Amino acid sequence: MPVKTQGLIEKIRTLPPELLIEVEDFVDFLQSREQERGLSRAAAALSASGFAAIWNNPAAEVYYAL
Repeated sequence: MPVKTQGLIEKIRTLPPELLIEVEDFVDFLQSREQERGLSRAAAALSASGFAAIWNNPAAEVYYAL
């Protein structure tokens, strides 16, 4: 579904000032959450090669069978 930026802007323009504060807070929250998710994805990607040695360890097969 394409984002209808102009329609969203028009809806925001019709809001009273006290609700604009809430909209801004929500947008800040969404941006912060997306940044945190990006950092989590980057950390997972960086650690994947380190964990591969553990996950692909034939000696650990005994523990997987438990």
